[in-house]
Amino acid sequence: MARAGNARRKNDDEIPLAMRISPRIRAQSRFFIFILVLIIFLVSISFVFFLGAPFWDSKLDISGKGGGLSSGTGQLLGHLSYSEAAEADLVTVYPGLRVHRDTSSALSLMSSAALRDGVDLVLLSGFRSIALQKEIFYENKSIRNQIAIERARVSAPPGYSEHSTGYAIDLGDANRRDTDFEVSFETTKAFRWLQKNAAKYHFVLSFPKGNFQKVSYEPWHWRFEGTVDALRKFEVANERRRVKENSN
Repeated sequence: MARAGNARRKNDDEIPLAMRISPRIRAQSRFFIFILVLIIFLVSISFVFFLGAPFWDSKLDISGKGGGLSSGTGQLLGHLSYSEAAEADLVTVYPGLRVHRDTSSALSLMSSAALRDGVDLVLLSGFRSIALQKEIFYENKSIRNQIAIERARVSAPPGYSEHSTGYAIDLGDANRRDTDFEVSFETTKAFRWLQKNAAKYHFVLSFPKGNFQKVSYEPWHWRFEGTVDALRKFEVANERRRVKENSN
C-alpha cells in the first residue's frame, strides 16, 4: 500500500510539472515561428519593390495626367514621358490647331524668314492632348493591324508624346503637299531651308536618322527649345542624344 501511495504521489507531482512546461515550450515555438515568418515577409516585400522600381518608373499611364512623371524621366517603347501643357499656355494658330505660346512666337518669326527666302512652311500639327494621343495610338493605329511596338515607331503612346508639351510641331512644304508626314519631305526646299536655319529660331529636329530612341526618322517633326522651360522639358532627351553622339 505504501508503494502504491508513493507511486500516486510521484505521478501527482509529475503531471503538474508537465502541464507547466509543455504550454511554455509550445508558446515559445509559436513566437519564434511568427518572428521568422515576419522576417521572410518583410524581406520579400523589399525584394519585390527593389526589382520593380524600373517598371514603376516607365509604367504606361492613359489617365490624361502624364503618369505623374516629370517630363522625360520615364521611357516606354523608345519614347520619353512628357506632361501635358497647361491650357493657359496654349494659343490657337488657326481653328483646331494650338501650340505653346512661346512656340507660336518663334514659329511666326521663322515662317516669315522662310517666306522671304521663297519657302512657304505649313504647320501640319501642334499640341495634342494625352486623350487625343490615346485615340491615335490605340484606335486609329489598330486599323493597320499593328502591335504596340510597331505603332510606337511612328506614333508615341499616350503620355509619351512631345506634342503634349505644346513645343513640338509638324511642318510641311506648301508647294509639296504630297510629302506631308512622309520621309520624302526631306527632298523639299522647305526641309533644306529648315536644316540651314531652324536652329536660329531654336527649333530642333526631334527624330533624325539613327536617333537614340530608335523612333522612325521624321524630317517633319521639330521641337522648340528657346526658353528655360522648354529646355527643361527636353533635358533628358538632349542628354541622351549627347551620350549617343559622344559614343560614336
